[in-house]
Amino acid sequence: MKSMTFLILIQMAIAVLLIVSVLLQQKGAGLGSIFGGGGEGNVYRTKRGLEKKIFIATIVLSILFVGIAFINLLIH
Repeated sequence: MKSMTFLILIQMAIAVLLIVSVLLQQKGAGLGSIFGGGGEGNVYRTKRGLEKKIFIATIVLSILFVGIAFINLLIH
């Protein structure tokens, strides 16, 4: 029973980190781009530096979140 509580706490911590990492990526993505008024957002550019690290961290956190959810499902 203690391992299940530990997994839930880890999953909640990963969920908070995942939310923060997604929110940090949303800079400059306003509603104007949905309706075609993207302006500078229409130009393709590569991710560099901290932006790239946050992007990779988001992918890793999402994989960990799904993996722990699956393990939690199997245990429960």
